[in-house]
Amino acid sequence: MSNAKVLTKADLDSEVLKSAVPVMIDFWAEWCNPCKMISAAVDAVALEFEGKAKVMKVNVDEEREIASRFNIMQIPTLLFFKDGKVVDQWVGATSRDTLAKKLQNLI
Repeated sequence: MSNAKVLTKADLDSEVLKSAVPVMIDFWAEWCNPCKMISAAVDAVALEFEGKAKVMKVNVDEEREIASRFNIMQIPTLLFFKDGKVVDQWVGATSRDTLAKKLQNLI
């Protein structure tokens, strides 16, 4: 089970666009091997930043509207939001340290 919360279209405004804390969204899919490679890093960051930031996951096959809204062309893509706006992104596999540094910079 993931520490990151699953994001749906219904939750986008309240959980991300109107969030009082920074948000990281992991765009992924079941069939994506690099997505599986970073899932432990995403979960670790979600646990580490609990209460200070939100870590969300969007399955691009199930939530195509969200992926389309943010022009997600490759996965994994991680978007970083502050004050409801995308302020940073990462495309491809990466480490927990990289994700934690990017999120820490927004706090």
